[in-house]
Amino acid sequence: MARKINVKARREPMPTIIGAGITEQWYFTHLKFLYDYQIKVRPRFFGKETADGMAKKIAEILADGGMAICVFDADVSTWNEVERQKLEKLRAKYSKNKNVLLCDSMPAVEYWFLLHYENTNRHFGTSKAVVQELRQFIPEYDKTEQFLGNRKWVADMSGEGKQDLATSRARSFGLEGESYSRLHELFEILNKVKK
Repeated sequence: MARKINVKARREPMPTIIGAGITEQWYFTHLKFLYDYQIKVRPRFFGKETADGMAKKIAEILADGGMAICVFDADVSTWNEVERQKLEKLRAKYSKNKNVLLCDSMPAVEYWFLLHYENTNRHFGTSKAVVQELRQFIPEYDKTEQFLGNRKWVADMSGEGKQDLATSRARSFGLEGESYSRLHELFEILNKVKK
């Protein structure tokens, strides 16, 4: 008679969000709470946005057997040639690694937020221009702890199918046009895991 062998089911690595600052940190903290997304949101993985900083955080997460999701603004690469080159190297290095996802938005994460309300990929010269447009839909939007720490803005923005709409819009635009966001790639992964 053959003996039974215990085999542990291999779990997929838990996605850890690496972000540029408090906007991304609060956004993903609220999403995790509201929708029970299986992600890690740790303050130590948020901070100054540089390709070198992201590379170090990615390496740390991969060494722990995790999945690194980098959420950052791409506008820096348009005016800083050194950062642009470093970012290109980072993309090339991890292009085939299924445990690293680079989710940039041009010019800023607020463009992703705007896609929840408006079907556009027109040119926004700066992140301030996107924030100005976003305030038509979220008049009190402000990049402060006081505003961002309130879960309501994320609940209102992502409810009633708006997140699916933003995902669809970002996917249809791709990287064509003046503005883009790759955040839909993250939500496509997270929604598959939930189902």
